[in-house]
Amino acid sequence: MKIKKQAVKDPQPTMGLDGINATLGDSIVSNSQDKTLCAGFFHLNKTDKPLVYTYDYEEMKYVAEGEFFITDESGQKVHATVGDVLFFGNGETITFETPTRGVGFFVGQRKAL
Repeated sequence: MKIKKQAVKDPQPTMGLDGINATLGDSIVSNSQDKTLCAGFFHLNKTDKPLVYTYDYEEMKYVAEGEFFITDESGQKVHATVGDVLFFGNGETITFETPTRGVGFFVGQRKAL
């Protein structure tokens, strides 16, 4: 068993996207070499530019704080609030926006950051 106490409070590294106030970091990583699972927190603060991200892995995200407006490449838009769970498939391009702030807990099948 592994535990990371109060992981949501850990400072996360910036995503390095110009003009976008977003951080993301792995809090805990599985031991599997061939099917690694990474879990952590994604923080997005209101910015003038949306965050556009293309997934090269599958991920599930739970909205832990705040809210997100999320749009996929087909134009489908959802308002995700605390308690909502989302799935993003490999190859999907997703746009994230928030009117104030949002925090998501994610689990993704990818290499550790």
